[in-house]
Amino acid sequence: MPVIVLRFGVPLIFVQYTGVAGLWPHAGLRVDVRQSRGLDQRVVATLASCDWIRNAQNIILSGPTGAGKTWIACAFAQQACRQGFSALYVRAARLFEELRIAHGDGSFTRRLAQLAKIDVLLLDDWGLQELDQSARNDLLEVIDDRVCSRSTIITSQLPLEHWHAWLQDPTLADAILDRLVHQAHRLPIRPTLDFNAICDGRLVLV
Repeated sequence: MPVIVLRFGVPLIFVQYTGVAGLWPHAGLRVDVRQSRGLDQRVVATLASCDWIRNAQNIILSGPTGAGKTWIACAFAQQACRQGFSALYVRAARLFEELRIAHGDGSFTRRLAQLAKIDVLLLDDWGLQELDQSARNDLLEVIDDRVCSRSTIITSQLPLEHWHAWLQDPTLADAILDRLVHQAHRLPIRPTLDFNAICDGRLVLV
């Protein structure tokens, strides 16, 4: 059965073994997971089963530009779609802008509800821009709606230990990070990862 991927209630793509809405719809990867590359083969194989989604857990991919964070994140989202889950890719800055607009046009509550129904929400480029108070509040709302029910993938150049300072509000930072990190699989990615082949949509371990 196709999986309908929604972007704030509007079907963008009917996913039937094709991919995730937003970026690299065929992001099945051949990933070199030798230990020198920074990825543990057992962890990647476990995540490819999608049990982390069934258990409402998260994935945090961190590393420098060019390490392949977004590509791997889309591969996990692709795998989720293949197993019947819905997934949505969105850049973090774009999400905050869309939520800001939603406050103005009265659709904020509806949009939050729609985001909360997405099984896997992929937030790309986390931590690249400063957040104002409204954006921090919105982020807490989005994340809180997903705790113990849905999964989130985050990619970030910003090391996890700097996230609290980036959020700038200690109370909100504690609340957001507790909800995100407590149930998260942390995957630091080194820039030596070799993305040398697009395969048939599965995570292939070589």
